[in-house]
Amino acid sequence: MPGLVEADDDGLYVLKFRGAGQGAKALLAEIVAGELARAAGLPVPEIVFVELDPELGRAEPDPEIQDLIAASGGLNVGLDFLPGSLTFNPAAGPPPDPSLAAEIVWLDAMCTNVDRSPQNPNLLLWHHRLWLIDHGAALYLQHAWEDPPAEAQRAFPAIRNHVLLRCAGDVAEADERLAPRLAPALDEVLERVPDDWFAPHARSAYAEYLRRRLAPPRGFAAEAEEARRAA
Repeated sequence: MPGLVEADDDGLYVLKFRGAGQGAKALLAEIVAGELARAAGLPVPEIVFVELDPELGRAEPDPEIQDLIAASGGLNVGLDFLPGSLTFNPAAGPPPDPSLAAEIVWLDAMCTNVDRSPQNPNLLLWHHRLWLIDHGAALYLQHAWEDPPAEAQRAFPAIRNHVLLRCAGDVAEADERLAPRLAPALDEVLERVPDDWFAPHARSAYAEYLRRRLAPPRGFAAEAEEARRAA
């Protein structure tokens, strides 16, 4: 349950609460997938840290939201609010550029993002551009993995449900463009995440997982291209 908040910099942010169901892992995924998307050249709202005072919950009449705020005291994640933006609807208006669609499909395959479906695209139209939001469901294996690097080559069949698959261009060509952009950005992106959000694993385990995922040949890209051709 995100919330719209005004911060002390007078900005409006969509706040992702650390005390929500998936805890800090969802915030970790928000930062990692979102900043990797930015490194790839895809449009993502600014991602910031928000220090939340649990005393704010005293003014909230809903007890469920009170509990959420109380459980989220301290550091949380916020995304810059895009006023006037509209949820992308694949049935309305012209489809996005095939190259852009292929790059988004590739990114979501790379980050194992299970939450870019026709039912919940997590894409916004703002100032005539498509913006990527809500990456908390990415890296979904982290909620159960014992050895992150060992999971790097696991298949990602959920890519067949991607909202942009039918309008995407060649994912193999997107792979050639994007993989060289992401590899140099991995360490910097992971450095943004607080140490304790990686627990029970270490930052280095996530880094090795992502490095192995980006190492050629990238099976996730071939899997996504195969799914696109079959769509």
